[in-house]
Parts: sequence; C-alpha cells; structure tokens
Amino acid sequence: MENTHTLTLRGLTKRYGDLTALDHVDVTFTPGVYGILGANGAGKSTMMNMIADTLRRTEGEILFDGTDILKLGRDFRAKLGYMPQQQGFYEAMTADTFLHYMAEVKAIPKRQARAQIGEILSTLHLSDVRHKRLSGFSGGMRQRVLLAQALLGDPAVVILDEPTAGLDPQERIRTREYIAQIARDRIVLLATHVVPDVETIAAQILLMKKGKIVAMDSPAALLRAVAPHVAEPVTGRLSLEDVYLHYLGD
Repeated sequence: MENTHTLTLRGLTKRYGDLTALDHVDVTFTPGVYGILGANGAGKSTMMNMIADTLRRTEGEILFDGTDILKLGRDFRAKLGYMPQQQGFYEAMTADTFLHYMAEVKAIPKRQARAQIGEILSTLHLSDVRHKRLSGFSGGMRQRVLLAQALLGDPAVVILDEPTAGLDPQERIRTREYIAQIARDRIVLLATHVVPDVETIAAQILLMKKGKIVAMDSPAALLRAVAPHVAEPVTGRLSLEDVYLHYLGD
C-alpha cells in the first residue's frame, strides 16, 4: 500500500535562554527525499531531534497525519526510523546481534525482525559481515549498520542526520545510493552540510540559516532562481554549491 503520510511542522521553535536554535519553522513533508542543508549551528539537528521526540520543543506543533506526535506517542515512534549523527556502538556485538537488539527495543516481533534484518543486510551489502564484531568495522560499514537499524520496522518517516559523516568519497557515493534505494514511499529527511550528498537524490532541498528555512524548492527550481545572480559557477557549471553559497554564504 502506498505511503500517503504527511509530517507537518507549525511554528516549531526551540530556545535555549536568549539563543533561538529553531525559529518558527513551518513546513509539510510528504513521501520523498528532502535534503536539509545548512552550516553547523543552522538548526538542522535541532529540528531533527524534535521530530524524533528526543528534544523538547519550546513552541509549535509537529503533526503526523494531522495529529501531534506528543499525543501519538509510541504509535508515532513505531513509524519513525532515526539515524543520529553520533551513536555509541556495542563494540563486542556482531552486526546481526546489534540489529536484533535494536529490533527488540522497537518491539518488533522476532519472526518479523529476522526477515527484515536479512532483507536490510542484503540491501546494504552487509550480509557477508553480519556475524562479525562491530569493533572491526570500517567507518562506512558502521554507517550502513546505523542506516540498517533506522530501517527496522519499515518506518514511514526516516531521519538521517549527517549520514555520510567521516566517510571517504567512495563510501559517501555508496551510502547515497543506498539512501536513494530505500527512499521509495517514505518521508526521508536527510540533514547535511555536504551539498553533493543530496544533489542527485533529493526531490526537495531546504536551506537553513540561523534557525530558519531561507529557501525550499526542487533542485532544478533553485538552480533557476539563482542563475541570474551567479557570474562564475564554483565548479564551472551551475550546481547546488552555487545555490548554497547564494542563500547561506556570508
């Protein structure tokens, strides 16, 4: 059955004393990949953490299919997959043991978990190392395991916070391809400060600065919007790098 879910932020705000980390953000997400671009401190992780309900909001609403996620509680969390920017690993665990542990945390029935884990490991090309300890995994393999755990339970909403952090160029490309592969019929929010990570896979780009969304559109529309303002493209041809610099450069 096709995912027709919506995720809506209304006036979403987070303040720490006099500092406003997220400033009255209004946006609605439907299935597809959303690339969320901005420098460190732009509000990307703050927004992600509030959607994941790991950070309390100061003001505003987060609605899943029209109902606030605070009212939905466990029902919303069951539909959410979250890959945080940093996560401690249980180094002595194998990839298979770790994923079964995470499935248990998510209260996924054991038979369903076994089938899902096998399928996800195959999709992310981890089947041959599923019984190896995480302590021996490369950075790229660790990121794939984190992506795998985010996909357990077949979530309708997947949050990926800097999913290619620390990866070499080849692993970065592979990870992008995996994300594109799993994005069908899901709302996928991919926050990054690395523009190429979203240039080819995102249907919509959000550009964030100082806690606000300063622009949001398809990559093609954003390129058309900035074209008259760019005399010399950064890479020799107009790209999202130029869009990023136009909206977010100082």
